[in-house]
Amino acid sequence: MTAWRRLDPTARIGAGLLLGLVLMALLAPAIRPGDPLAIVAEPLLRPFADAAHPLGTDRLGRDVLAGLMHGARTTLLVAVASAAAALGAGSVVGVLAGFRGGLADAVLMRITEAFQTVPGFLLALAAVSVTGPSVPTLILAIALGGWTPAARVVRAEVLSLRERDFVAAARTMGMGPFAIAFREILPNAFGPVGSLAAITVAAAILIEAALSFLGFGDPNRVSWGSMIAEGRAVLRTAPFLSVVPGLALVATVLTVHLVGQGLTRGGPGHG
Repeated sequence: MTAWRRLDPTARIGAGLLLGLVLMALLAPAIRPGDPLAIVAEPLLRPFADAAHPLGTDRLGRDVLAGLMHGARTTLLVAVASAAAALGAGSVVGVLAGFRGGLADAVLMRITEAFQTVPGFLLALAAVSVTGPSVPTLILAIALGGWTPAARVVRAEVLSLRERDFVAAARTMGMGPFAIAFREILPNAFGPVGSLAAITVAAAILIEAALSFLGFGDPNRVSWGSMIAEGRAVLRTAPFLSVVPGLALVATVLTVHLVGQGLTRGGPGHG
């Protein structure tokens, strides 16, 4: 049985939609080459009024379809990279807290709780405000507010794993504490973190869009959030400028959630 057939039907739908989004992002330079921020036609062309610009143009005459496709690249890059950084950092904190215990556990968990008291969006907003908007800054800023759930989940798993027989066997073989923690325990504790991946990616997509909407995105890259913000000024006369990227944003978040829910329910043994 193939891996595709083992997936939950919900995961299949989500995976198919997500694959389409990834292909759109990868093929953007080929389908819509050039700078998506360049002025290419008269402003405020309606969708389907010009075959060269099927989704119309914005207030400056920039192609909406080009912005949509290139914006997908920005969205996926920031979301996946920041989610990976958040899950990685949280896993390291969780395994250190759970395995070492004692003072290390107390200190790391208090730090985790301190970060949890501040909403992730506010942390990201503060970080970008201080360091300036750019893609690397967005990635680090979003990860800064998203690592705590992974830390708590991994810590709970490590607490249940550190007294298992395979850990005692590793100690008997002379392995050091850090080698045991990261080579033996972490791979076994990382499974439940996978269920957080979809939530983390979806949250990162929304935070990146919100930051770009407020003007804290990378000014050299097109973003769905900045496209929605651009359409605010002409929302009554040209609502498509905000509706098109808004629908893309909603569809992407729903797709990620479908994949996450499907994988959680499906598992390898389901057909």
